[in-house]
Amino acid sequence: MQWRGRRGSRNIEDRRRTSAAGIGGLGGGAVVVLIGYFFGVDVTPLLEGAGTQTSTELSAADLQAGEFVSVTLADTEEVWAGVFAAQTRERYQPPVLVLFKGATQSPCGGASAASGPFYCPSDQKVYLDTEFFTTLERQLGAKGDFAAAYVVAHEVGHHVQNQLGTLQTTTRARAQATEAAANAISVQVELQADCYAGIWARKAEASFGSIEPGDIAEAMSAAARIGDDTLQRNAGRTVNPDSFTHGTSADRQAWFAQGYQGGTLAGCNTFGG
Repeated sequence: MQWRGRRGSRNIEDRRRTSAAGIGGLGGGAVVVLIGYFFGVDVTPLLEGAGTQTSTELSAADLQAGEFVSVTLADTEEVWAGVFAAQTRERYQPPVLVLFKGATQSPCGGASAASGPFYCPSDQKVYLDTEFFTTLERQLGAKGDFAAAYVVAHEVGHHVQNQLGTLQTTTRARAQATEAAANAISVQVELQADCYAGIWARKAEASFGSIEPGDIAEAMSAAARIGDDTLQRNAGRTVNPDSFTHGTSADRQAWFAQGYQGGTLAGCNTFGG
């Protein structure tokens, strides 16, 4: 992915130099336990307590990751402004992306490297510890910068859902459903965000020429690595479809491909049966 030297977003809230510490005591082992929340949308408080504030030095890798996220977010802003103008009657309002290191707080609960990246509808912000990119590559095997871009694009996809009213409707439906039915609705929400990430990839390729050979394969590989069935299997658990909240690897790949090939909001109707 060609991103160096390109425009970054102004909608970055960088909390990495002063991060909350000591929240919940979650360590690296919790990543496997909580990985099902990866790309979550309806996040409840995962950690309790405000913790203490510590001063953090940023490494060269931290700074580069921040620049990468900023450029990717800027691309999503341009893409979705164009999609909304062409396909809806609304004007796209971009989200703020919060960069943090270690842990921080959100209206949707505590955010940490263990909780993974997520979108909080309450403040319309995406929360991301760029250290999760390391987890994505080393623990989940999803390598490449475009796999990381897919993470950002998926979370922005939840913001698109929020602006279009999808999250409000599905949150009410989940609250009235059985656990299995609520999980099924969550899967539909997550797969639609994957499809929206595919739309972003298609438009970014056409508009910026930033997509390089192999990038789409990296995104498809990432989608395969974070399917519920694959995560459960790799964690040594019995695959239980009723517990899925994000979709199988095959479904996540298929819906990303649907967005990439079709490029339309209408084509991302995961609720259509």
